[in-house]
Amino acid sequence: MRAPAVMLALVTFVVSACQPFRPLASLIVIGQHVITMNPAGAVLSPGAIAVGGDDGSTILAVGPPEEVVRRFAAREILDASSEVVLPGLVNTHTHAPMVMYRGLVDDLALMDWLNSYILPAEAKTVSPDMVRVGTRLAALEMIESGTTTYADMYYFEEEIAKATREAGLRGVLGQTVIQFPVADAKTPADGLARAEAFIRTFKGDSLIVPAVAPHAMYTLDAAALRAAADVARKYDVPVLIHLAETEDELKQARARHQMSPTAYLESIGFWGPRTVAAHGVWVDDEDIAILAKRRVAVSHNPESNMKLASGIAPVTTYARAGVTVGLGTDGAASNNDLDMFEAMRQAALLAKLATRDPTAVPARDALAMATIGGATALGLDALIGSLEVGKRADLLTVATDSARETPLYDPISHVVYVARGTDVRTTIVNGRILMRNRRVLTLDSSTVIADANRVAGAVRAAVAR
Repeated sequence: MRAPAVMLALVTFVVSACQPFRPLASLIVIGQHVITMNPAGAVLSPGAIAVGGDDGSTILAVGPPEEVVRRFAAREILDASSEVVLPGLVNTHTHAPMVMYRGLVDDLALMDWLNSYILPAEAKTVSPDMVRVGTRLAALEMIESGTTTYADMYYFEEEIAKATREAGLRGVLGQTVIQFPVADAKTPADGLARAEAFIRTFKGDSLIVPAVAPHAMYTLDAAALRAAADVARKYDVPVLIHLAETEDELKQARARHQMSPTAYLESIGFWGPRTVAAHGVWVDDEDIAILAKRRVAVSHNPESNMKLASGIAPVTTYARAGVTVGLGTDGAASNNDLDMFEAMRQAALLAKLATRDPTAVPARDALAMATIGGATALGLDALIGSLEVGKRADLLTVATDSARETPLYDPISHVVYVARGTDVRTTIVNGRILMRNRRVLTLDSSTVIADANRVAGAVRAAVAR
């Protein structure tokens, strides 16, 4: 028996014998290290988390194992005594069904990639079935790599919401609004009508936060942008938008409006405090001041920005200005995966390279962007993002016993600079175990992958014509 397992067995036996009458928790997780990401930055080595409440979704206690087991009996004890336990990862920007275009075309600049290949492929292949199958594949990948909450912008968002909820993930899901005809809407007005219907259907859902997703300032006119913001304000839901992703976008905004994308959106009254701006690469100090003033959060997508040669977001400047920054993967068509561990590592390394400062975005800050920072960006920090009493039990465990994971001195450094998505062993959302010991429980992996290969065949045939 492993030494940590011996410790777990002894603690459980001794405390259970001494305290026969204890409140019942649905689950107790005992870890070698528990990274809480609470305001004090506590790391417990070892640590334990009790989960319960009326629906089994709430964190009841976080503390040393002997203390937690003394206070609570448990229907189940999850032995993660050779693993690191941390809050579920929060992906603040992606397009889940675009996993179906993973590797379809690579090594191009954004506008060429988008206009010459992706938009034509979408025009031929996006359907409710493609969206449903792609979302299930994305959900499988996210569960396997420890993402518990994600923000999405795509079409047929109601299909994405259904698949997300069935998989047990948490989602902030935005119905896309765009100027030209797309699979689910011929006009921006049609897109906004779909957005309103989507919001009314899912508002108040325990896992799904509906949102409005105007695509970008260069794919919508001022009237449509304002209308999208008005719908979000009417229903008090988030707004998700692409912002200043490329230098071409900046040049286009200056040519058309004599101002930056950020300043243009400010000039038309678009910005509001429940807005997440994806990318935010081509911004200056005045733009950052606008975003800080309007309490707009930024989703930093380092891998996609590097792969498309879009540029480097000034994350350290954002931090100094008080702008909330979360991490995103972007869609798997431009990344080409949804692994938030890679996003953390690349965010830390890219900031150091860009600033020539090895202290820029240290491991703790990178992990914060992927957990509590992402939760704050999405307006969910009162519920998720850290392991604290009263919050939802969204968490994961990461193995530490492989050659690559040995030795372990600092669990936070280890999670950011060493761990990968494939090291995740258990994923829990709302107190529900979605994956245990690498076996996903809420999706049939073989069926999901077979369906994805079927749709990939249709994509391949469509783009070959």
